[in-house]
Amino acid sequence: MVSWEGHILPFIVTVVVWFVATGLVAWADNRPRSTFSRSQMVGSISGIAGLVVILFASLSAEVWAIYLGFIGALMVWGWHEISFLTGAAAGPRRGPADPSLKGVARFRQAASTVMHHEVALALTALLLISLSWNVPNQIGASVFVLMFAMRLISKINLFVGVPNSSVEMLPDHLAYLKSYFGPNRMTPLLAVSMMAIASTAVWFANAALAAPVGSAQMVGASLLFTLSLLGVIEHLFLSLPFRDGMLWGWALPQSKLAQGKLAEAKVNVPGKRDIANVNMDAKGTPHGF
Repeated sequence: MVSWEGHILPFIVTVVVWFVATGLVAWADNRPRSTFSRSQMVGSISGIAGLVVILFASLSAEVWAIYLGFIGALMVWGWHEISFLTGAAAGPRRGPADPSLKGVARFRQAASTVMHHEVALALTALLLISLSWNVPNQIGASVFVLMFAMRLISKINLFVGVPNSSVEMLPDHLAYLKSYFGPNRMTPLLAVSMMAIASTAVWFANAALAAPVGSAQMVGASLLFTLSLLGVIEHLFLSLPFRDGMLWGWALPQSKLAQGKLAEAKVNVPGKRDIANVNMDAKGTPHGF
């Protein structure tokens, strides 16, 4: 039986926090670069505070601690997102793809653009798992690991190719990343990815329905179900003509929204990578779409 406290409220909290937090990160990372040091400082303070919150919440299996651990995990995740999107922790390669590379060589070059970010996420996931081992409340580590897994899946799909690689929320200084995206196409990998995440969501949904009404187990499973469901929706966005600005236009500069509408109006040739919109200056440095 569906309950307000155990199912509906966690669902609403997750969706609202996901929507607002995503918009705030997009707003911070699309501001002038002179503001990035301040954003990184705020993000670092928030991330460290999030670790403390997770540790504190892990000692209790009460409902309030489940919500607290969930918020703490998102604070740590936001820290990593700001570090990546401001360029503080991306990868050793900061330029466009070499179009002559194929296969493993192309993958290695693409991986080098996000290597520092992925290693930082993996180490944080391992840290949270180790700190949450044999504690009453493991929601913080569970949330972070789930988001990390879904993020890896989405990045691999972008590399292989998806029908819709909307990049409105990608800051101008990271525009070169689009040159590593695969062709605009539907692939079996994307379909399998959505089914795998959907299966995870169903598993969490069953756990939430089977847990005692109003219990911490029910709330935790509902939070993880909603995150998984949002992961399915985000991957569905990769297969449909959907622009980020339709949801987070309030957080993006008007110039970005205009660029997104222009890109939507273009007719892309199936099977071709659209890298023409990565503008380069005389030194070969990306400076915009």
